[in-house]
Amino acid sequence: MYRAIEWITAADGKPAVRMMDQRLVPEQSTTVDCTDYQQIAAAIETMVIRGAPAIGLAAAYGLALTAARGPQDIASLRDTLHQAAARLRTARPTAVNLAWALDRMLRRLNDPALQTVEAVQAAAAAEAQAIDAENLQMELDIARHAFPLIPDPAYIYHHCNTGPLATGGYGTALGAIRYAHEQGKRVHVFVDETRPRLQGARLTTWELQQMGIPFTLLPDGASGYIMRTRRVDLCLVGCDRVAANGDVANKIGTYNLALAAHAHHVPFYVVGPSSSVDLQTPNGDAIPIEMRPAEEVTHIGGVRITPEGCPVANPAFDVTPAALLTGIVTERGVAYPPLGESLARLLRP
Repeated sequence: MYRAIEWITAADGKPAVRMMDQRLVPEQSTTVDCTDYQQIAAAIETMVIRGAPAIGLAAAYGLALTAARGPQDIASLRDTLHQAAARLRTARPTAVNLAWALDRMLRRLNDPALQTVEAVQAAAAAEAQAIDAENLQMELDIARHAFPLIPDPAYIYHHCNTGPLATGGYGTALGAIRYAHEQGKRVHVFVDETRPRLQGARLTTWELQQMGIPFTLLPDGASGYIMRTRRVDLCLVGCDRVAANGDVANKIGTYNLALAAHAHHVPFYVVGPSSSVDLQTPNGDAIPIEMRPAEEVTHIGGVRITPEGCPVANPAFDVTPAALLTGIVTERGVAYPPLGESLARLLRP
């Protein structure tokens, strides 16, 4: 019904990247067309596109776009591709999928067998489109591995947004919920608002409506009360980076939800592709946490809600310790504690 990102042909006959502007959902379904990597980087930074898998895909298409519209001699084109990759790499620091996609694209485009501009252009477009197709298949595989974890009926707690808007494909945590629903299980989703940008309230509720899945929107601070007074079978959340020991960086508020789940003995699963696992990062303390502008907290809809000069800390992510996780669901299977050992086994070639 909608695509977060797609490779299109622009009015000038050259490739472009079209993104659904997620800042405007649900009020509007507006798209933004990008014709160079600077525009792609800005779209990632300003959250036109968001979600770890989706921004990785955007970065891959950013290099494909650079190849398609870049210099017409091979040496200059390769230099420009590396400049583009360096710029895109800085767009958002926490999600590892962005760097993973850029590294994969550069490995392909640095192949000395690609000796002409046309060969580099064809390889760049093909590799980005392969990442796109593989993402969709990975998400379907993730959903199948998560399926046995979801009872029937199921009351599921979800934080932030992990559907097709966040991944460009089927969805990760929300994809697992979607798959269970499509297979006939009766699911009901408790949706956190996810302040300050309200990805849960704006995006997840909209996607659940599109899918016909029952849900209840809740304030971020309601999780303890709901778990104490209502039936909650499990929590399913996404991930922006998983450290080697199983610590998980995800949207701010995930740690709080995990603490509430632990206190109420509710299973807590992280759901994401293996490309989100970073074995080079030993633990959560080593994950860089992006700090976002103060205006996201001091203003709502452009209207100030705080006194002038109000001090603000606005971390975009937090880190949930591995000890609070029941498991991590990937396209290769489910990793259970001890997560450092099980993740290493799952990721072996």
